[in-house]
Amino acid sequence: MNIGLFTDTYFPQVSGVATSIKTLRDELIAQGHHVYIFTSSDPRATDSPEDGIYRFASVPFVSFKDRRIAFSGWFKALRIARKLQLDIIHNQTEFSLGVMGKMVAKEMGIPCLHTYHTMYQDYLHYIANGRILKPKDVARLAHLYLKNMSGIIAPSERVLDTLESYHVESPIRIIPTGVNLRVYKLRDTDEQKAAIRQKYGFKADTPVMLSLSRLAFEKNIQELINSMPDIVAQEPATQLLIVGDGPARSSLERQVREMNLGDHVTFAGQVNNDQVHHYYQMADVFVSASDSESQGLTYDEALASDLPIVVRRSKYTDQLIDDPGIGISFQRRAELVNGVLNYLKNPPRAEAVAKRQQKLHDISAAVFAKRVLDFYEECQNRLDQESALKQQQRRHLFHRSRRL
Repeated sequence: MNIGLFTDTYFPQVSGVATSIKTLRDELIAQGHHVYIFTSSDPRATDSPEDGIYRFASVPFVSFKDRRIAFSGWFKALRIARKLQLDIIHNQTEFSLGVMGKMVAKEMGIPCLHTYHTMYQDYLHYIANGRILKPKDVARLAHLYLKNMSGIIAPSERVLDTLESYHVESPIRIIPTGVNLRVYKLRDTDEQKAAIRQKYGFKADTPVMLSLSRLAFEKNIQELINSMPDIVAQEPATQLLIVGDGPARSSLERQVREMNLGDHVTFAGQVNNDQVHHYYQMADVFVSASDSESQGLTYDEALASDLPIVVRRSKYTDQLIDDPGIGISFQRRAELVNGVLNYLKNPPRAEAVAKRQQKLHDISAAVFAKRVLDFYEECQNRLDQESALKQQQRRHLFHRSRRL
């Protein structure tokens, strides 16, 4: 199958969406399909069409400068799609490349699917501090964009509930994003773990909490920092390593200074995607206070790294965390503190490791890609049936007009 993934966000931009797209692309290719990325230009990009990646002229997004929006390229996209003989288009954005994807699919008469990654009501503050767009506007625009889609993928129950509240009529399938287990099954040696720890001044026995995400205000990292005095009071050597970058970084660094936590909180900055798994493996517990997650990809990556998780409760975590060996979810700061201390003070038992391993099959990239492919085929069959019905109706009308 020849598959076109249309997205405004892709590496070298770092995000959960980019990771999800790359995971899907790599696994579809591993299963014998041809996959091509249609995305925005990026001054840091070093790929080319020879890599199966086609870029379109773009500018930074308003109030969200580390994301880009293509401003031209419809005819170019159509020409390339025809040359590649695409069988299906799978959009990963509601913006410029997503609109292009819909137009190309319609022109070629092929299915157009969409994955709804982002809960935009959590991000309205990025546009004129939330004074222009309101949640009702997001609902109206999403309903309009998703109209006449061949199929829609919701990465979680939360996304499905949101789309249903928008009265989206296209077929929706819940397909959680998978994790490339081939990467995470390669365990680091003690020397490799020590090398990363030494980079940040941590000893081999230093208790390390890992936060890994874009440093955005909706990720609520400030709550993790606020919990540190209570954690350090019981485990004085504990360190919080914050991996990532983003608009909230200067505010978070100021918070650390004002709370005199410089000896316990370290900002690692952005880490290349192919190095991320090393950070999970050197930590003792993964933490997140985010209440804006639509799919919890980093939670799955931590699980694949055999790392217990302490994360804010959501519909997704209610499904993921069904045993303390996997992790705990919290709603209050005291629960966050107690959860972290529990994992720092109690080394993982064999039965806990077994519980995490049992979860891996469902979150594997292979299962993820297989579910997506099944949905592709379902949408193709539905489109073929609709086309056949329309042809039958046209023939019926033609013969009827001849008789008249």
